[in-house]
Amino acid sequence: MHVVAVPALRGGAVGFDLTTVCQVFASVRLPDGSAPYEVRVCADAPVTTTAMGMPCFELTPTHPLAAVLDADTVVVPGVAGPDAVPEPEVVALLRKAAAAGRRVASICTGAFLLAEAGLLDGAEATTHWLAADRLAQAYPEVRVRPAVLFVDNGRVLTSAGVAAGLDLCLHLVSRDHGAAVAARAARALVVPLRREGGQAQFVSHPAPGAAAGPAGLQATLEWLHRNLHRTLTLADIAGRAGLSVRSLNRHFRAQTGTTPLRWLLWARVERARELLETTDLPVEHVARRCGFGTAVSMRAHFHRRLGTSPVAYRRTFRAPVP
Repeated sequence: MHVVAVPALRGGAVGFDLTTVCQVFASVRLPDGSAPYEVRVCADAPVTTTAMGMPCFELTPTHPLAAVLDADTVVVPGVAGPDAVPEPEVVALLRKAAAAGRRVASICTGAFLLAEAGLLDGAEATTHWLAADRLAQAYPEVRVRPAVLFVDNGRVLTSAGVAAGLDLCLHLVSRDHGAAVAARAARALVVPLRREGGQAQFVSHPAPGAAAGPAGLQATLEWLHRNLHRTLTLADIAGRAGLSVRSLNRHFRAQTGTTPLRWLLWARVERARELLETTDLPVEHVARRCGFGTAVSMRAHFHRRLGTSPVAYRRTFRAPVP
């Protein structure tokens, strides 16, 4: 059982961030139906959460603050505002947890506590774009990336605000148990597993399918998912969406943060990951089912996006076939 600890900050933890961690990790199920995570909310007294800086609701934690040190992963939610004074006891616990080899992550302005603990010195990090300049000014040794949804430095991760906490938590699940398990959790939560893929995710873009006009692209995206095996051109996709190629590119960029063909490539890689994890299909068959045509082509795209080969990926994340 992998323990995830969430310190509930006295200064006003953002309620959405805190409950996001609980909801995502509690939603994960392995192929055998077991739950691999236990989530513990940690504080020494009841705390009042906030929403946009306003008091929201009071919660009674299930574990004392010191229980953070017993966790495998610590996720720090956002605080009421970037000018909130970091709580010394929480900062000290974060330092100890990191020194003990625990994985430490933050959502939104929780990055300020990681920076105060020195865990982001010399590293890239992100936070809510409204607080990015403040983080860079307060901690000049941190290389702030305000445009991305999250930054993964291995043992220390940071994410942007609000819904980016979902992206970060699902990314951690994918790291721990593979894309298929993370995808099942994402479906249970009714959210996309990734909003553009990899680390190149921009906070200014809503999730795929969000409306950018009278009608969004959700139906087109679903059609693409059903037809990944086909050779599709921009004209094919535009015709399905009832748009000109120029309008399609504009709407796709607005709604997904990328181009139609790049989105299609991302979707094919994701489908290939799931098939490699959950089936015994030969790599050549997976490549054809996902629209790559040949294993050589799929191998090139896999290496470019994931830094590994399909065979090596399957060896790492292969799940038992029911």
